[in-house]
Amino acid sequence: MGPVVTVPPAFSFPCTIKGTASRRRGLRTLLALPPGHDRPIDVLKRDVQSILDAVPGDFAVAVRKVEDPRTTVLLNGHESFHAASMMKVPVMIELYRQAREGFFRLDDSIRVKNTFRSSVEGARFSLSPDEDSDEALYDCIGEKRPIRTLMREMIAASSNLATNLLLEIVGADAITQTMRRYGAKRIQVRRGVEDMRAYRRGSNNETSAHDLLVLFERIARGRAVSENASQEMVALLKKQEHTDMIPARLPEAVEVAHKTGWIPGVRHDAGIVYVPGGPTYVLVFLAKGLGAGRAGKDACARVSRRVFDSLVGGD
Repeated sequence: MGPVVTVPPAFSFPCTIKGTASRRRGLRTLLALPPGHDRPIDVLKRDVQSILDAVPGDFAVAVRKVEDPRTTVLLNGHESFHAASMMKVPVMIELYRQAREGFFRLDDSIRVKNTFRSSVEGARFSLSPDEDSDEALYDCIGEKRPIRTLMREMIAASSNLATNLLLEIVGADAITQTMRRYGAKRIQVRRGVEDMRAYRRGSNNETSAHDLLVLFERIARGRAVSENASQEMVALLKKQEHTDMIPARLPEAVEVAHKTGWIPGVRHDAGIVYVPGGPTYVLVFLAKGLGAGRAGKDACARVSRRVFDSLVGGD
């Protein structure tokens, strides 16, 4: 992890980003630039705007250079989005926090099951393997698996079953409290995955681009739980199996420690981009109101490449 950086007050100014859906919502951009900085930020703004203009939907983008946090871009950063699988990042952080506090060890094993209690009225529900990106864990029902292994399945394979097992250990309320202490004010973890009774009552997990920026910057700086825990989180996030968004158009030598999330109409990706011999930066891309097809994925990949070219100067 890099050295601790003291962040001076940012120079900022507002501007309007007009996209297909963004016109309706009046997206605002906050750009913070260090004195004497000569990057073509105006060109970056225009190009990101052009990418988003071509895709119907609502978007939020956040960028921060870890070595120079004054270099920050927020597009619609504080709007709430359905978290989808982005809620698994707060679950991961809380697992490390509670393990450090001695509530359990990450090498402890728990039994795999597929019956969970709804956050509404305590009703029981189960997950469908057909709706899960990781079906293999369902073959292990009745067996024990280490918490650390389940955490890998939750992050790298985006296993919903592993997520619900781990969420039962740490508790949704504890996760939200930790998020508030970390400065993430809009992240809400209210229920497990596929808790349809809670969903129909409007109880959903939520996030914002700004809050995910806060979390990933903490991880990048070694300030999520502890330096050692943060390093382990980075290693885990680098094992991400779904790589068709932020990493898709980046050079092969670039490493991305990230987490994706999706449900119908929603596509998210957020993480830390490590450029060999270059800067480290956090990128968050959130999208909702999307139609069918790859438009959201492709828009994210294009935004990611444009940010890379602006911060790094191309390959």
